[in-house]
Amino acid sequence: MTENLFIKVDYTVASLLSKIELGELALPNIQRPFVWNKVKARDLLDSMYKGYPIGYLLFWQNGLVAHQTIGVDDKQKPPSLVIVDGQQRLTSLYAVLKGVPVKDKNYKDTLIQIAFNPIERRFEVADAAIMRDRTFIPNISHIWNPDIGPIKVINEYVDNLTLASQVDTRTEKAIQDAILRLDKLSNFPLIALELQPQVSEEDVSNVFVRINSKGTPLNQADFILTLMSVFWDDGRTELEQFCRETKRPPTGGPSPFNYIIRPSADRLLRVSVALAFSRARLNHVYSILRGKDLETEEFSDERREQQFEVLKEAQKKVLDLKHWHGFIKCVRQAGYLSERMITSQTNLLYSYVLYLMGRTRYGISEDNLRSIIGRWFFMSSLTGRYTASPESTFEFDLARLRECGDQEKFIWTLRDVCESVLTPDFWRITLPNALATSSPRSPSLFAYIASLVVLNARTLFSRLPVNELIDPAIWAKRAAIERHHLFPKGYLKTLGITNIRETNQIANYALIEWSDNAKISDRAPAEYLPELTARLGKDELSRMYHWHALPDNWEHLEYHEFLQQRRVGMAQIIQEGYRVLAGETKPKPIESEINIEQLVSSGESEVVEFKATLRRNLHTGINDPRMEHAILKSLAGFLNTNGGTLFVGVADDGSPVGIKADGFSSEDSMALHLVNIVKSRMGAIAMTGIHVHFEDYNSHRVMVVRCGKAHDPVYLKDGHAERFYVRTGPSTTELTPSQTVDYISRHFQRK
Repeated sequence: MTENLFIKVDYTVASLLSKIELGELALPNIQRPFVWNKVKARDLLDSMYKGYPIGYLLFWQNGLVAHQTIGVDDKQKPPSLVIVDGQQRLTSLYAVLKGVPVKDKNYKDTLIQIAFNPIERRFEVADAAIMRDRTFIPNISHIWNPDIGPIKVINEYVDNLTLASQVDTRTEKAIQDAILRLDKLSNFPLIALELQPQVSEEDVSNVFVRINSKGTPLNQADFILTLMSVFWDDGRTELEQFCRETKRPPTGGPSPFNYIIRPSADRLLRVSVALAFSRARLNHVYSILRGKDLETEEFSDERREQQFEVLKEAQKKVLDLKHWHGFIKCVRQAGYLSERMITSQTNLLYSYVLYLMGRTRYGISEDNLRSIIGRWFFMSSLTGRYTASPESTFEFDLARLRECGDQEKFIWTLRDVCESVLTPDFWRITLPNALATSSPRSPSLFAYIASLVVLNARTLFSRLPVNELIDPAIWAKRAAIERHHLFPKGYLKTLGITNIRETNQIANYALIEWSDNAKISDRAPAEYLPELTARLGKDELSRMYHWHALPDNWEHLEYHEFLQQRRVGMAQIIQEGYRVLAGETKPKPIESEINIEQLVSSGESEVVEFKATLRRNLHTGINDPRMEHAILKSLAGFLNTNGGTLFVGVADDGSPVGIKADGFSSEDSMALHLVNIVKSRMGAIAMTGIHVHFEDYNSHRVMVVRCGKAHDPVYLKDGHAERFYVRTGPSTTELTPSQTVDYISRHFQRK
């Protein structure tokens, strides 16, 4: 007969909480973070109060394993017991009865505050309404607080209740009984099964996996994380720390933080596993990492160590910030600028695997890799390649890539897959049909928006590029860009079209500035369109209609005919964006509304200004903050008036100076410098109305800074003061405080 690996031990809640408080009872690192919500903690207390059993606990009599403490304070002793099963129950009880914060699933300190109604004998999670309700004890933790205790809680509760209504003796006795019964929860009996000290860490891992494979299920990645805790705890810690840092803006130094991907540890582990073992399915990887020979089914410590070394090397590459940021650039180059545009984290991470293979296995240059991975990510996002049976599909992709002997074959294989999927019939038939949806999370919708970014398209009825207005780093009370119903819902209602699936077709949406969206309201397209197109030149309007897939005279089309024609046009724009990514064509640059020579020859005006340099004082030959201040004054004036264009590298008389005089290493660094000083002195929101590009003028390169009219007042910081500027003819004027108030009330009034 096999000897049991455990013994049965009886505890009370108080005795276990005392062990946790001292540090004698802790969590092994095979456990997940605390994931129960407060409602589950409330239900646990309710069950105990009613006398229901709450299940067995499973401990391990071994204090040497890597562990985590419950709570956020330091403990007095090393653990003699670790919790294998029962973490959520004990963490909830510790948090509530001790009234102390615990670490939540994001590793942040959180309090679990439970309220109790002694009259109804009902528990609730404390919120603002409960806190104001005199019939509730707002925080039952006070009952077990040695400085307060149940008697004081009873007296305060009755006194507080008496202020609102008379409490008779019978009710007071019932209240006292209810609270004292609650106090006795500290003596609630708990049964623990304790694994013996001689049980190995691997056996404990297996017990944990077997217990958690039913009830609250763990996936294969969780099982592998379990093994990492036992045999490579530092690796799991590094992985989890990296994932936490992707969610937090850096306070200084390099960081994996970004606006596109914030993976969990189990998802990022899949990248390491795929890179290490060229496998997408994890069901065999758990066995491989345990040292199992899949043919003989025998286990070996030596084989386990070898496989973990392979995983360690792969994870090192996965967590390398050079690789991480290089991949993020691939995704951004494909037009996907934020997490909100990503419909599949799996697709994103599988694309990262391919990036890492190309960079670390085949030594492909960053330029070539960015092009092919951006193209692959675009294709797989658009088609939902990994939506159904993702592991099987990626396993097939990895199998094809295993045969690649060099970088040329690797690139050719990825291109071949893309072309075999994106056939002429896909562009002509499949994609227009996929666009016939009202789903706000449609992959084809985000592919269309990404294509607008790739094509340097402007926002509809605006001179500002789409990519600037969807910048995820800029947050405001109202988004700079909004999805607008081209045929407004109110107007469609007058036509008898009210079904949401019809009114919210993605072919009825376009990206426009929020101020324009407010102006359109529920008016018919034929009514609002002339007002918005009047600001655009004929060529400019033609290109805008092309980008936004608007048929000629679309405002007069029957609604369903309009949808059909626009879907075809949107599919063509997506194909155009893909062709640019594939290197078959180049995006057309955003052109000036009129020729630069014509604009400069007309001289300075209310909407045109010349500045010789951005930062260099041509008289002293050194950088001068006064030059930057003059630039910012002009931009603030344009933003606060009716917009305009600032030319940097052009003298007051219109003669070219060029940007070389400023001494920047590149055009990009010059543009970045302007962006930084604008954000620093005028705020990040100001940049949503500013677009920077460079053009040739009389054999010199000049910076062209185009400003739209700001939606809200823009102030320029000058030391500790904030100044307000407007354009008055060809100059910029500072307004006094009283003038500013009057100007803002008239100029920025909401319609």
